Amino acid sequence: MTDLPDINVWLALVDENHIHHATAKRYWRDQLSDQAAFCRITMLGLLRLSTQPRVLSRTLTHEEAWRIYRRYRDNPAVCFLAESASTEAQFAALSLGSDLPHRLWTDTYLAALAMSTDCRLVSFDSDFKRFASLNFLHLVPVPTP
Repeated sequence: MTDLPDINVWLALVDENHIHHATAKRYWRDQLSDQAAFCRITMLGLLRLSTQPRVLSRTLTHEEAWRIYRRYRDNPAVCFLAESASTEAQFAALSLGSDLPHRLWTDTYLAALAMSTDCRLVSFDSDFKRFASLNFLHLVPVPTP
């Protein structure tokens, strides 16, 4: 099985000072499936947010962000996930005729991508629980002493 970590998981993995870093590292060490995948949304999210002030403990340069992304992609346990032929239809099914809040478009796309490619979506965000048939691992932060 392949995991599709949400952007918040990648950011927590990258930043040792991130509030959820310990939980993300524990996931990577103990709960990671056969492999983890980036998709275009999570790749762009990592690059964009890691270079934005106040997201990480230290704002990365574009070069640093690309280097970190490529370091993960060079790991044999990490792949790039392309859309399947049914991703768009799954996305439409999840978003049409529902009470989808406007802030959940990207989450809905990630859920559809995970569902249409038989991946497990991994996130700190509990909003993914709204997708009943989604294979979802909700990372619960480790309490700090």
